[in-house]
Amino acid sequence: MKQWQLQEAKARFSELLRSASKDGPQEITVRGKPEAVIISASEFQRLKKRKPRFVEFMRSSPLKGVELDLTRDKSPMREVDL
Repeated sequence: MKQWQLQEAKARFSELLRSASKDGPQEITVRGKPEAVIISASEFQRLKKRKPRFVEFMRSSPLKGVELDLTRDKSPMREVDL
């Protein structure tokens, strides 16, 4: 991620926007510390897209309908020296 000092970002704002669109997120620093990140509109839309609830996520699993063997193994536990 490219870093821009605030004064440089203000002076070259058009280039900053093009870089965010073409090269990905651009970080803006103030006095050497990260202060903000500029991202493209498409990346913003992707990030703010509604995420499915957990139940919806589980229902859409490709393993839906697969039978699972959930019987517990009855063999005795092994001895462990502590």
